[in-house]
Amino acid sequence: MAVVVGIDEVGRGCWAGPLVAAAVALDGEAKRHLEDGPIELRDSKKLSQKNREALDAAIRSQVKSIGVGWVTPGEIDKLGLTKSVRLAMLRAVKELHLTCNDYDQIIIDGNLNFFKNAEGLKTTNIQAIIKADDTVPAVSAASIIAKVARDNYMRELALKFPEYGFDQHVGYGTAAHSAALKQHGVTKHHRMSYEPIKKVVRHGSM
Repeated sequence: MAVVVGIDEVGRGCWAGPLVAAAVALDGEAKRHLEDGPIELRDSKKLSQKNREALDAAIRSQVKSIGVGWVTPGEIDKLGLTKSVRLAMLRAVKELHLTCNDYDQIIIDGNLNFFKNAEGLKTTNIQAIIKADDTVPAVSAASIIAKVARDNYMRELALKFPEYGFDQHVGYGTAAHSAALKQHGVTKHHRMSYEPIKKVVRHGSM
């Protein structure tokens, strides 16, 4: 029975918080269980928070293995976005390898194969597919796992920094986030290399 590892990331465009990638190893049996469930398996951005969390629990109970890779704001500032996405995905696969060493294919959401020339993978059958997060079940599952993990992290961060509203915008650039930056300045959880954050620093609003 073929096992497909789907990979997706979340948080690429955020002003604050980590970049998170998930790798999900999905076999045919788990795929059937998830597709027969009450909630459609699709791109996490097209699901409500309630449905994402329900699917997150269902995925974790059904799939062969899951890995989650985290890249900090400081690493993003140092490496740049493309290298950070690759690092998050490689870290996700490294964690997945702790419980899964046998899979037939890797599918990455998007148009860029971040694993070209990567070492330590268990297959050379690697594809990057645009909108795979909405069309390939393993990638949809990875999209959901990554989104829920990052959103939960940002909600915990909001308890420490309630003035920023991280539980509402989860680090993305909203009017409320911009207003909080102007009033309170930046935190160590902001991405200093991003232009909106650099603008706040330049204007001395720290």
